[in-house]
Amino acid sequence: MAEMIFMLIVILGAPGAFVVFAARSAPDDRHGPVLWHYLVLGTLLTVIGLVVMGLTAWYTHEDVHYDDFGSAMTFLAAMLGGTLFLLGLGPFIPWLLGVLGRHAVRLPPPIRLAVRDVAGNRTRTAPAIATALISTALAIALMIISFATTAQKRVKYHPEARSGALLVREFSTNEAAAVHAAIRHELPGVPIVQSYREHGPAEIELEIPNVELPFRDGMAPDTYVGDQALLRYLTGDPATPYDENTAVVVTTDESKVVTATLLIQHDSVGGRRPVSKTIPAIGVSPTEPDVQGLFIPAKVMRDLGYQLEQTALIVDPSSHRTSAAEQERIGRRLGDAAVTYVERGFQAPAGWIVFATVLIAIAFYGALIAPGRTAATSRSRRVLLRTGASTAALRLFSACRTGFSAACGTALGAVAGCSIGLLLAWPATTSSGWEDSTPRVAFDTPWLTISALVAGLPILTAAIAALAPTGTTTRSGATEKTSH
Repeated sequence: MAEMIFMLIVILGAPGAFVVFAARSAPDDRHGPVLWHYLVLGTLLTVIGLVVMGLTAWYTHEDVHYDDFGSAMTFLAAMLGGTLFLLGLGPFIPWLLGVLGRHAVRLPPPIRLAVRDVAGNRTRTAPAIATALISTALAIALMIISFATTAQKRVKYHPEARSGALLVREFSTNEAAAVHAAIRHELPGVPIVQSYREHGPAEIELEIPNVELPFRDGMAPDTYVGDQALLRYLTGDPATPYDENTAVVVTTDESKVVTATLLIQHDSVGGRRPVSKTIPAIGVSPTEPDVQGLFIPAKVMRDLGYQLEQTALIVDPSSHRTSAAEQERIGRRLGDAAVTYVERGFQAPAGWIVFATVLIAIAFYGALIAPGRTAATSRSRRVLLRTGASTAALRLFSACRTGFSAACGTALGAVAGCSIGLLLAWPATTSSGWEDSTPRVAFDTPWLTISALVAGLPILTAAIAALAPTGTTTRSGATEKTSH
């Protein structure tokens, strides 16, 4: 999400220049062409932007580790390329309006006059259409990149506990009793599972013949120390056999487990003193595949002479699924004494939706104001009145003007936004973790949403324009009401 916000901040520096560029390149003359040097400059900027985005996409297309700084600079270069690409489209708005105005001859009169009216005053309409274009492009680009990064994060996500479990951790030994009491107060009668670790700077390595436990984020497989309640939380099965002298390997591996060897490195006065202990072990399957590791009964550790301290308090979802309100109450009661976490699975980030909504609203506003006010000075409107056009025809004329302006902005914006979004999706999904070997995954480009935006915005703005009052005009010295 931070990358998306950064992208938005960088590219949002271009809208002002883009709108000004579109306005400056629009000719004052109704039938005048766009000056060639504006088109050349726009073409140059667009090509440079596409080349930069294409190079960054090609440079980051491999599923390998990318240095943090290098990855950030590559993504920044891609965003600057997108900025240049958008900026270069400025002169093509008045150019396109001129082309469409000249080729509207065969259209029905209200539509033909509407197209020519929008194309005939490009200094007025080009800036507003440019606003709709760039807002639509940014919204669509943000949408595509968000879908790509969300799909990648979903694949890389590893639950920290069983679904629905409450974890309370990161508390000191002196605060353990108070933390336990706080949970009891908020969840009366709910069993609390305790997880331990050895007190002091000790490390546990394990060897389990024929079994390969998964590593998490490059770290050693999880080791759990506790009692029967912790084991049953890990397996999700109350019938799991428990023996205080037998380790339990919680794994999806179906290999037979007989023993587990613990190699404990413990700091002592004379240096690091390794302790090796081989104990009986059995293998059981977890309820959820992400909860795997080695369970060691607390008695085994105490028999080796280690003092244990609580590392986490757990509310087993089999006995109680903690709600968001309960988690909030427990968090308020604990304050900074501990950290609470409830495993709810992968939560797709939704902050980008706010930014996309704002951009779509700006695009809607730009499309709505692009034709300008339906004033008596409108040449096309006076032509309709001289031919005895009805109020319905005038409303159709207003709807066509606004819908045509919106269609120009959203169609061009969709092309630009899709180009930027699909190219920037590559550098946005690079891996910066040394141990992260997750390949890129395919993501669902929101074509339906993009199509709805491109088609819906012109229809909506046209409908609003058709329902608005058509105003008044003057003909042959008399003022005629065209709408009541």
